[in-house]
Amino acid sequence: MTEQPTSYERPQGVDPTEGRGALLHTQAPDASDALPPAASQGRAEDGPGTTAPCATSGKGSKGNKGAQGTDPAGSQAEHSQPATGAEPDSHRPRPAPESIPAQPGGDMRSERRTGQGVTPGRPTPMRRDGDRLRFIGAATRRIARGLDLDEIVMGLCRATVPTFSDAILVYLRDPLPVGDERPVADRVMLRLRRTDRIPEERDTETGFAALALPPPEPSELSAELSSAIAELCEVRPGGALAEVLRGVRPVFADSPAARAALPELLGEDSTLVVPGGQRAILAPLRGRRRVIGAAVFLRRPERFPFENDDLLVAAQLATHSALGIDKAVLYDREAYIADELQRTMLPEHLPRPTGVRLASRYLPAAETARVGGDWYDAIPLPGSRVALVVGDVMGHSMTSAAIMGQLRTTAQTLAGLDLPPQEVLHHLDEQAQRLGSDRMATCLYAVYDPVSHRITIANAGHPPPVLLHLGGRAEVLRVPPGAPIGVGGVDFEAVELDAPAGATLLLYTDGLVESRLRDVATGIEQLREKLAATAQLTGPDHPPPLEALCDEVLDMLGPGDRDDDIALLAARFDGIAPSDVAYWFLEPEDAAPGRARRLARRALSRWGMEDLTDSVELLVSEVVTNAVRYASRPVTLRLLRTDVLRCEVGDDVPQLPRLRQARATDEGGRGLYLVNRLARRWGATRLSTGKVVWFELNRS
Repeated sequence: MTEQPTSYERPQGVDPTEGRGALLHTQAPDASDALPPAASQGRAEDGPGTTAPCATSGKGSKGNKGAQGTDPAGSQAEHSQPATGAEPDSHRPRPAPESIPAQPGGDMRSERRTGQGVTPGRPTPMRRDGDRLRFIGAATRRIARGLDLDEIVMGLCRATVPTFSDAILVYLRDPLPVGDERPVADRVMLRLRRTDRIPEERDTETGFAALALPPPEPSELSAELSSAIAELCEVRPGGALAEVLRGVRPVFADSPAARAALPELLGEDSTLVVPGGQRAILAPLRGRRRVIGAAVFLRRPERFPFENDDLLVAAQLATHSALGIDKAVLYDREAYIADELQRTMLPEHLPRPTGVRLASRYLPAAETARVGGDWYDAIPLPGSRVALVVGDVMGHSMTSAAIMGQLRTTAQTLAGLDLPPQEVLHHLDEQAQRLGSDRMATCLYAVYDPVSHRITIANAGHPPPVLLHLGGRAEVLRVPPGAPIGVGGVDFEAVELDAPAGATLLLYTDGLVESRLRDVATGIEQLREKLAATAQLTGPDHPPPLEALCDEVLDMLGPGDRDDDIALLAARFDGIAPSDVAYWFLEPEDAAPGRARRLARRALSRWGMEDLTDSVELLVSEVVTNAVRYASRPVTLRLLRTDVLRCEVGDDVPQLPRLRQARATDEGGRGLYLVNRLARRWGATRLSTGKVVWFELNRS
């Protein structure tokens, strides 16, 4: 004979693993509607003192063994097929999980397996293996939703409390091993990661009710778990806890192995937390390679103890949680690698060149795509100039980031040679073709000269920059579009434009202005309007702060505007006033060093910097002497007064001077040694027409 399962009908939309699912109010069904016709007739003959049997909302039901006043129809439904006159069971009800309370309608119910009385409103044990399977399915789905470690551990806690247990303790290895890596530490330490338990008072709104239990004593499970258990424990080799963890299978707390292992895990006060009997389960958490922790499931003394089948439930929960934690740790490692790769590919700090202020932003395409092919850079050049670069490699993957890193390094090397912008793009195009036939990118390369207040721009298929003037007017600069890098066989053009003091140049990638919801032209126009509106907030004589301006620009992005990563570089042109610049040509002759000293002395006197006269004359004399010794064309001498005093000496010899230690018998070789000792900074840069040697001194 086939036994017909029974259950209470769970309300629609209720997940058996929800934290409050065990305490949902369930309305008592009308017995006359739930029973078949024969049982309904017998129900009418019962006296008023009988207790209504539990029934399903389907067409078939069975009587409760603990009910008073049974009838033949109800007994037949318990152990046999429904009567011939009964309606067919077209919609078979599902057995209720443990989280569904006993039906109200009487003071006590009798539980079918144990025969113990059940107080209404109290969670009842799972009645069928199907209940456990459905609970495991819902619990594992909730655990699998998590991506990081905290989400998975929280999913385990919320899935089991209070449906499966009244409290849970989760211990994990500290530190957690990653993948196949062997742990570095010799000792195995377990740290309490999370605890969860049924709160003392429950929200009675929206269908939730409090447990009909007497107030717990301080020594019971309701005590604060964090204060009664150890937060950190060491797994001693060969100890009781190590043996339980090595066994992998969950065990009841009253087993000899668990009784010896729990004090080692929870501390000496574990007896205050762990109830007696089979009301606690110790489940090791084993990942792919090794045990990574342990979980302890606890039930109150007032609740039914765990059954043997509950060990299988605990084993499934522990297995799914451990594998999820393993994957979360691997995911965190991959995310860390991606973040580090992107961080090292982009400038950690922008330089502070003379006459220009810089600010930047970078946003990945999405949280799951942390790396991309967008980059920006600011490279100081000889003559107080600065190169501004922004580029975009197709895609936002690890490959795109790797190609971007190579192109950025190439651009820095070419900038150090002081090549014109169009020549830099030409060499970048050749480099992209060497990297592969499908390696394409867009790039915009600009060189700003703070002395002449001019900027030279070359473009390779990149969106045009936007210039925000001091008065609040924003314009899209007209630069030749050019072909993307990697196409090959194309020429690049450069244009020279005015860069007035107080103006702001905004370089960006297409992720800022293009998305599924708008085209590039619309996005560029919105960007121009956004810059103009932001400038109006600070007035015509005060440009907006750079950092705030970058944030305002990113605020124009809507919820559906993040299809690509975004690189943003803003440059505020301060320039260098003509009165702060002194420039001379010196013939390569023996009298050039003396003339250079006199010119420098007059400039310092005019600027009120006489206290630097001795140091400047000495260093200028040494650098000019080295220049005129090998130069065949006039030597240039330039002094710049900014926050520091900068001196630049240029000649037509490409060989760079090197600092060396002169011997006692050498007549020369000490000039750069003096420069290195007295100057704040110094350096030498190769130009297309020779080289420039420069040094800086503090003004005070």
